[in-house]
Amino acid sequence: MKFMATWSIDQDKWIPILELWDSLTPEQRADAGEGVKLIGRWHELASRTGVAIIEATDAAAVHRYIARWNPHMDMDVAPVLDDDECTAAIRSILAERAG
Repeated sequence: MKFMATWSIDQDKWIPILELWDSLTPEQRADAGEGVKLIGRWHELASRTGVAIIEATDAAAVHRYIARWNPHMDMDVAPVLDDDECTAAIRSILAERAG
């Protein structure tokens, strides 16, 4: 299952989180923990926000990953669908409505 994590960093935490991020190796930044695969992460520095797409079969693993960063920023996480999964869901919804 894929999840979208979004974050927002308060201005007073901005420089400390930049320093923390800069201190991590590329391997440490890519490590989402056991049971979680980081698909991609995008940052919008001007607004101090960003988004990550992660994949996991265990919701607890997702929460462990989110908990690493939660002390530093406000985070939200939600399950998401790719195009094929979305198309299947839409067809099911439309079939039920037509039924």
